[in-house]
Amino acid sequence: MTYAITQTCCNDATCVAVCPVNCIHPTPEEPDFGTTEMLYIDPKACIDCGACADACPVDAVFPVERLTGRLREYESVNARYYAERTPAPVLASPNFHPWGEPSFPRSLPSDFAPLRIAVVGTGPAGMYAAEDLLLHTNAEVTLIDRLPVAGGLVRYGVAPDHPATKGAGDTFARFHSHPRARLRLGVEIGRDVTVEELAAHHDAVVYAVGAPADRRLGIPGEDLPGSVSATSVVSWYNAHPETDPDAVDLSALAAERVLVVGNGNVALDVARVLVSDPASLAGTDIADHALAALLRGTVREVVLLGRRGPEDAAYTGSELLALTHLPGVDLVVDDHDPRTRAAIDAASAGEKAALLKDVALEAVDWTRGPARDRRRIVLRFHSAPVEALGEDAVRGVRVTAADGGREGTGIATGLLVRAVGYRGVPLPGLPFDEATGTVPHEGGRIAGMSGAYVVGWVKRGPSGGIGANRACAEETIGTLLADAVAGALPTPTGTPQGFRKLLRSRSGTLVDARGLAAIDRAERERGRAAGRPRVKLATVPELVAAARGGRWRLSR
Repeated sequence: MTYAITQTCCNDATCVAVCPVNCIHPTPEEPDFGTTEMLYIDPKACIDCGACADACPVDAVFPVERLTGRLREYESVNARYYAERTPAPVLASPNFHPWGEPSFPRSLPSDFAPLRIAVVGTGPAGMYAAEDLLLHTNAEVTLIDRLPVAGGLVRYGVAPDHPATKGAGDTFARFHSHPRARLRLGVEIGRDVTVEELAAHHDAVVYAVGAPADRRLGIPGEDLPGSVSATSVVSWYNAHPETDPDAVDLSALAAERVLVVGNGNVALDVARVLVSDPASLAGTDIADHALAALLRGTVREVVLLGRRGPEDAAYTGSELLALTHLPGVDLVVDDHDPRTRAAIDAASAGEKAALLKDVALEAVDWTRGPARDRRRIVLRFHSAPVEALGEDAVRGVRVTAADGGREGTGIATGLLVRAVGYRGVPLPGLPFDEATGTVPHEGGRIAGMSGAYVVGWVKRGPSGGIGANRACAEETIGTLLADAVAGALPTPTGTPQGFRKLLRSRSGTLVDARGLAAIDRAERERGRAAGRPRVKLATVPELVAAARGGRWRLSR
């Protein structure tokens, strides 16, 4: 018996560290780390100890004999990684991959005084940075977030039907009540406290503010009602308190078909949530208003528009594989361009396009509406939007023809979703590169600012999943600690007590660790009443009221 890593792998390499025979690759020390879609267990070297399964923060590791349904394919997915490696891995014995020499890239003097460090942002990037500091140094960490609740993209970015991935939040949550951590939620930089004031009360500040904006399509009609960003849709079904319950309108008849521009994992998430049987979502933490809209059953078809071919699609193979097993939903490839069929036919095992070999290719008739007796997702490759059609709202989208011409096909739809990427936004007081949507830095150290650092998407751009932030945070914290040892950090003039007093006088939504725990209890209580894991409080006033022990009203 051996273990296998499956779809929800977050790539953070926690499992690598606990494997006694080094049979999980690529490791953080190997060149391929961060470039593969997931990590893989060598079935020939695995000794069935189960340490990786116990350590995995997202429940992605299982014994192969327990793999059923769509997960069964991951036995061969793991094995194929090792079969296709050139040269093949050299084993010191039949059940052992040799380890490299131990490395201790950083260490602090034993008498080094505790640092006071603020981490702005409680998503994966910020929490990996906090974890590194709290586990490997004696630093005191202040966790700050603009919202009165922690979690970032784990809470508001992961699709509700991916509960295992959301499990990463439980791993991070243990640091919210760490004895050397202070939680200061509901604090916005630039509104409640300035960058200068933050620096005056801490030895260093790590900014993990993500990339909350969306990229534009740059086509006529993009701003019509009925054209929304994927960030808005994801926030809508995840009950983000800054997203209106009416931000996504599925009531129009034309919204029976939704057109999503983009074919990354976020685009697939949006398509899957919109077209899935709502009953399958009723047991998740999906927003009440989103579940109610989906239960009305207007969406019958989602079209995913990809500029490139299936061999170059941005989604991961594991997310596409999940679509092929979606209950009650047909998956179809639009056979409008001969390059699509050729790429699928030529694909070898293990390539993304090969996953579509058993998917129906159909010359879709776009003059007809979606079928009323079934739900489906249509993948249309080699096609890009030219114009959103309609006078007072989106009624359709004109897309490029097979030859790339602008006078292409018109596809009727009442909802256009732009899923072409995220983008960082400027933070008052920090430098910002408009071209890349990131903060300029050197190894995480913000250019021209002593004691200020960045981590996550605002540092490297919106790429990589949850686990990619671990290595990113390790680099930034390594740079910070090297600066500390070199005496390059400024000396704070304020005190922790002074900082808390300052925030209390400025923020009307301030929440601490005790308040966050009260929010969690309130949401779980609502969930128990509805037979769900939790029902999220969907507005800032509700969240703050729950944190302060008051009564919360039901969300709209």
